[in-house]
Amino acid sequence: MGNWIINHGISGLILAVWLGLNVFLFVNAFLLYEKADKYFYTRKILGSALAWARASARCLNFNSMLILIPVCRNLLSFLRGTCSFCRSTLRKQLDHNLTFHKLVAYMICLHTAIHIIAHLFNFERYSNSRKATDGSIASVLSSLYNDKKEENYWLNPFHSQDMTVEYVTFTTIAGLTGVIITIALVLMVTSAMEFIRRSYFEVFWYTHHLFVIYFIGLGLHGIGGIVRGQTQESMHESDPRKCEESFQTWNDHHPSCKNPRFEGHAPESWKWILAPLILYLFERIILRGYRSLQKVEIIKVVMHPSKVLELQLTKRGFSMEVGQYIFVKCPSISYLEWHPFTLTSAPEEDFFSIHIRAAGDWTENLIRAFEQQHSPFPRIQVDGPFGTVSEDVFQYEVAMLVGAGIGVTPFASILKSIWYKFRQDDRKLKTQTIYFYWICRETGAFAWFNDLLASLEQEMEELGKVGFLNYRLFLTGWNSNIAGHAALNFDKATDILTGLKQKTFFGRPMWDNEFSAIATAHPKSAVGVFLCGPKKMAKSLSKRCRQHSSLDPRKVQFYFNKENF
Repeated sequence: MGNWIINHGISGLILAVWLGLNVFLFVNAFLLYEKADKYFYTRKILGSALAWARASARCLNFNSMLILIPVCRNLLSFLRGTCSFCRSTLRKQLDHNLTFHKLVAYMICLHTAIHIIAHLFNFERYSNSRKATDGSIASVLSSLYNDKKEENYWLNPFHSQDMTVEYVTFTTIAGLTGVIITIALVLMVTSAMEFIRRSYFEVFWYTHHLFVIYFIGLGLHGIGGIVRGQTQESMHESDPRKCEESFQTWNDHHPSCKNPRFEGHAPESWKWILAPLILYLFERIILRGYRSLQKVEIIKVVMHPSKVLELQLTKRGFSMEVGQYIFVKCPSISYLEWHPFTLTSAPEEDFFSIHIRAAGDWTENLIRAFEQQHSPFPRIQVDGPFGTVSEDVFQYEVAMLVGAGIGVTPFASILKSIWYKFRQDDRKLKTQTIYFYWICRETGAFAWFNDLLASLEQEMEELGKVGFLNYRLFLTGWNSNIAGHAALNFDKATDILTGLKQKTFFGRPMWDNEFSAIATAHPKSAVGVFLCGPKKMAKSLSKRCRQHSSLDPRKVQFYFNKENF
């Protein structure tokens, strides 16, 4: 429990504050429109549906204000840098940015549904009260000022009995923008489903940029002023609670009860979304545009097995830390698309590199372009670098690095940096032991960083620090031929599959055994567990971090960290 609080306590607090603000804003707006005299006559037509519509609109504005902040990556990197002196548990909250982005999106969907349903009731009641001939207060209020077009004091937007719900929906600013916003939101949410995002990234990427239409529509949505309340001047002339009973004789026998006059709301949504929208556009248009104009030189191209492309690049003024990532654009393939890739080089190197695996149309086209065109190479544009949780790896005495397939890339940067630190005899290195786990489906993948691991093996032996780096390679996609070949050559000094001294394991790691062994070897250490891999593995490792952490805070504690970008 104590470890869960350390790992997730701040996240839980932030989540509770966010939910609390949503509840507060909803209840506050609901009570305002349900109780305020200004909307006394509006409620006579709409009932409680008015309060439901306005309360959900308030929360929609609030969450629309928040939705862009978690994807302002320059802001997050700046906060990570300025908070470098903070505890890792506090900095780690920045790495939950996409999770929070999704939660805010779900909240927007919820309040959108409430808002639409409430307004469907509102429009139906507006229509019924305008057609009513029973002389009720709702029918009287609906007929006020409809014949005097020069006066904008009407309450019911259905100005004639011939108007239909569909007509008002598609001919008013509020109705039309509401339809457009809803369509844009549905497309963005459905295309963000993991299956579509993983298999058809271009569909997700292009559809997600409908957020521009969403925010424009949201800013314009309130201009029409369909939901109206009594003017302040009219309330002084005709107190609604006193004049309600005499609605049939307004202006006649009761000079103190004149026909009430109504006014629409001033638009509010733009006030909520303006600042984060400016910040986001500044990042994406100004900063990214400036960086994309900076020249990127391709100094080396390497084709690895399993359709993996390595690019070694240089760029003036480029500075990085371990585990960071960049966004890459190739204008000859797509002028608009930017894709994230983890840096596989070390900060000590005079270039930066990325490894790109074929996983979709864009990456396949990029790899094909470099395979077919040797010189000059296609032009590459770079935005970044941006920080990740892996930057904190050297804050722990013991680190567990777990990479699945191409998920090994952030740890390649870390291992390279460690190699340089040992070469330079860096005495500031806090980390005492590293446990590295690389899980691959096919043998060819191990060739990506074989040379790096071999160099580290040799370096550790020469420095007498063989126990510093403990690595395990796991092959999950194998057949009897591969296993038999490995068994026949098991007595050889090097592994038959990788050429390394460490033998390859067949199958998946027995995580309970691994965690138990590390807890035994380091009974009083803080162990940072870093994963770049699938969600299923993240859940498994997070669970074991809690299970194998000691209840005594002075003894071994496992802290789970996952790459998110």
